[in-house]
Amino acid sequence: MAVNFIEELKWRGMLHDAMPGTEEYLMEQMRAAYIGFDPTADSLHIGNLVPIMLLAHYQRAGHKPYALVGGATGMIGDPSGKSAERNLLDEKTLRHNQEAIKKQLAQFLDFENNATNAAVLVNNYDWMKDFSFLDFIRDVGKHITVNYMMAKDSVKNRISSDSTDGMSFTEFTYQLVQGYDFLHLYRDHNCTLQMGGSDQWGNITTGTELIRRIGGGKGYALTCPLITKSDGSKFGKSEGGNVWLDAQRTSPYKFYQYWLNTSDEDAEKYIKIFTFLTQEEIDVLITTHNEAPHTRVLQKKLADEITIMVHSQEDLDNAIKASNILFGKSTSQDLKTLDKATFLDIFDGVPQAEVSRDLIDAGLDVIGALAEQTAFLKSNGEARRAIKENSISVNKEKVREGYTITAQDLINDMFIVLQRGKRNYFIIQVV
Repeated sequence: MAVNFIEELKWRGMLHDAMPGTEEYLMEQMRAAYIGFDPTADSLHIGNLVPIMLLAHYQRAGHKPYALVGGATGMIGDPSGKSAERNLLDEKTLRHNQEAIKKQLAQFLDFENNATNAAVLVNNYDWMKDFSFLDFIRDVGKHITVNYMMAKDSVKNRISSDSTDGMSFTEFTYQLVQGYDFLHLYRDHNCTLQMGGSDQWGNITTGTELIRRIGGGKGYALTCPLITKSDGSKFGKSEGGNVWLDAQRTSPYKFYQYWLNTSDEDAEKYIKIFTFLTQEEIDVLITTHNEAPHTRVLQKKLADEITIMVHSQEDLDNAIKASNILFGKSTSQDLKTLDKATFLDIFDGVPQAEVSRDLIDAGLDVIGALAEQTAFLKSNGEARRAIKENSISVNKEKVREGYTITAQDLINDMFIVLQRGKRNYFIIQVV
């Protein structure tokens, strides 16, 4: 192989552990590898981006990636890193989620080319659904001892925790089911490597053990680090919960803002993990950033690259335009180009007041809009002083005393943006 996949992971900070001999094995010829994805939602989130990038780099190195949707394991629940069992889903929901996940993965992986290393999506429900319990414990279960399973951290941590719920037999068997996935893909697709997060090492090595004991072959394991934030908060979470790849769950604007607000320390780490930029390109960016950190070169490039990958260039352009409306120089015409969803995203959390449409149709004096009708400012006197100081804007345009707000000022036929100074916003919603 021309590209050393392991070396690529090392400089990017994406390698946690690998079985001895993995690097040499991958350099010999094209190899097939897989990573499993949880199908309990119809969208992946940015916590899934590290394994997605692993598969994407794997394909770019000339190897064949398999993305496994855990339709069967999703019905059980992985105990790794969990303190409670998950909700179980029906087959129809899982199939819907699978299709949505494949569409998102296709942004990173090439499923369509005719090359031998085209990506493949598989669902373990397809080979587990007709596997009877008796067949499974006879053909698979007898090859792995309870002692071996109990030694895994994912099991030990759950059993030794203070939880009164303990661990069900269903979740206890998870590593066997995941291990069988590896064996199945080894037999049917010549898949010899499983990759995942560092918390998956125990489950992955159970698979290599089944390949050795039942398949008479050798499987390899590789894990990436679990991503953390420098301030100790959880990566992939915002105030609203998960940061999703689906634009309906997390808008491109909020997605873009998440990366743009990354700390300097995290941005230097993330730009290696979450982009396909070369080492030389990243070194130049880091040097440029360190010379003038206030320009946030790293954060801007990181946010640009990942928003285009997950969404599109158009979505990025709109996100930048929306950011400039809030934080840069913009006009009332810029505001009026925003659709309702983006407008609400931009001004999420900004104080609001409702004003009747009759008042707007009749013409609402700006003093009344600032004080009596909204309580944005405490009094008419304060409103007049602010206007004399030239600090009041309506829809980003400075106004003088005597200005009247009319229907012509409405954004999406229902909003007006009041502003005092640069960062003090207030929204009038017309009802």
